[in-house]
Amino acid sequence: MAVKARQRLLAAARELFYSEGVRAVGLDRLLEESGVGRASFYRHFAGKDELVAAMLDDYDSEYRTWLRARVAELGGDPLAVFDAVAERAELTRFRGCAFVNTMAEIADPDDPVHMRAAAHKAAVRDYVAELLTAAGVGAADRIAARWMLLLDGAVVTAGYQRNVQAFSEAKSMAGADLAAE
Repeated sequence: MAVKARQRLLAAARELFYSEGVRAVGLDRLLEESGVGRASFYRHFAGKDELVAAMLDDYDSEYRTWLRARVAELGGDPLAVFDAVAERAELTRFRGCAFVNTMAEIADPDDPVHMRAAAHKAAVRDYVAELLTAAGVGAADRIAARWMLLLDGAVVTAGYQRNVQAFSEAKSMAGADLAAE
C-alpha cells in the first residue's frame, strides 16, 4: 500500500506540476488529486520540495530511456532527436519542457530542484554528443551544445505556437550546422 501511495503522489505531482506549475500547486491540491492523506505524504516525503525532486528524478529516467529507444527506432541518426521530441510534443498535452519550466519557476541555480532540472538538460546534451560521436562527427560536444539551443528553442516555440513546426525548422538548422562542419 505504501508504494501505491508514493506512486500516486508522484503521478499527481507530475501531471499537476507540468500542467499548472510547481509553485502554483499546493500540498492540499496534491493530496486531493492523489487521494493520499497528509500523514502518508510525510511518510514518503519531508515536504513538497522533496516530492518535486523525486518527481523530476523519475521523469528524467523515464524521458531519457524513452528518448534513447525512440531515436534508435528512428534509425539512430543524431537528427532523429528532433523528430522524436516533435512526435512526443504532438502526441501529448504539450506545455513545453517540464525541466525548463521548473528552472524558470525555481531560478536559483543552487536550489536542489533547479540543479536536478539542469542535470537533466546536461544529460540530454551528453546523449546528443554520444549520437554525434557514434556518427563520426568531430567536435561532438560543441555541436551537441548548439543543438540543445535549437532543441530547447523549438520546445519553447512549439509550446507557445501550439504546433510542432518549430522542430522541423530546428532540425533543418541542425542539419545545416552538421553539413558546415
